[in-house]
Amino acid sequence: MNELDSLVTSAQALFAQSATPADLENAKAQFLGKSGRITELMKGMAALSVEEKKSRGAVINVAKQAIEAALNARRQALADAELETQLKAEALDVTLPGRMRMTGGLHPVSLTLERIEAIFGSMGFDVAQGPEIETDWFNFTALNTPQDHPARSMHDTFYVEGGSPEAPNLLRTHTSPMQIRHAVQHVKRYQALMDAGQVMPEIRVIAPGRTYRVDSDATHSPMFHQCEGLWVGENVSFKDLKVVFTDFYRTFFETDDLVLRFRPSFFPFTEPSAEVDIQFASGPLAGRWLEVAGSGEVHPNVIRNMGLDPERYIGFAFGMGTDRLTMLRYGVSDLRLFFDGDIRFLSQFQ
Repeated sequence: MNELDSLVTSAQALFAQSATPADLENAKAQFLGKSGRITELMKGMAALSVEEKKSRGAVINVAKQAIEAALNARRQALADAELETQLKAEALDVTLPGRMRMTGGLHPVSLTLERIEAIFGSMGFDVAQGPEIETDWFNFTALNTPQDHPARSMHDTFYVEGGSPEAPNLLRTHTSPMQIRHAVQHVKRYQALMDAGQVMPEIRVIAPGRTYRVDSDATHSPMFHQCEGLWVGENVSFKDLKVVFTDFYRTFFETDDLVLRFRPSFFPFTEPSAEVDIQFASGPLAGRWLEVAGSGEVHPNVIRNMGLDPERYIGFAFGMGTDRLTMLRYGVSDLRLFFDGDIRFLSQFQ
């Protein structure tokens, strides 16, 4: 065996002993590196004649190719071994049962809103939707809220860019602005009819949606849900309000063992005004009076802002917190659970 054959054999043996890619690269340097043995042989041909260079170079090149082939073969073997190890570590047992995806469902507040809309829809109420960024006029002024009312303070209301100092824009603090917007559109639609001396069709609408106030604790949230309602006609009385509310709450809670109480109160947009309480005859809340809504006969100034004559048209308005109704219906004690996004809580309502 000549020198070059011995060199190839040594390289093959050293490559075979290399257990890692790093070891293999170190072994490669001994033969094919800048100071490797093949490189040194190539440098040694400088002193040879032209004919000797040809013959000697061809023999060295054959040895170099053999060493490179052994090197590449070992590289591939190490890569295959690494892949095999990885596949074993990440093996997938196809006999295991699959991971099922849970079926989605509506949020409990959404379920409540749908229920409210269905019940009032059966009574002939339309559903009105509108902007959550409101003007001061629709949110306060049109609803007979005085300039010095606490609700206009930045401590209670989120103001946003736009508008003017005299008429700023804000995140609506209730959905009552939609009552005004809907009523104004309704009056415009039937203005010609009224000008001809005929009776305008009644305004009967609810306005569910998100509202915003500067408040946050276990029973309050900066963003919450409300449903405001309005019924205006020529002869809509407080008696109608009581009948509508009694029917609604008994249907909503699916029980006739429920009593309503109207407590005198004050709201700028109604006169007279009343808080609405309910009392269950049975169940965990039996015997307790629970406040569920505010209500009253629409104030004459609000009727005027709708474009109607308060001497001819009258009606009632109300507002209820749908988050609170959801808490009562499903026995939820902390309002913040509705906004945490905890799947363990939300999955109960699927």
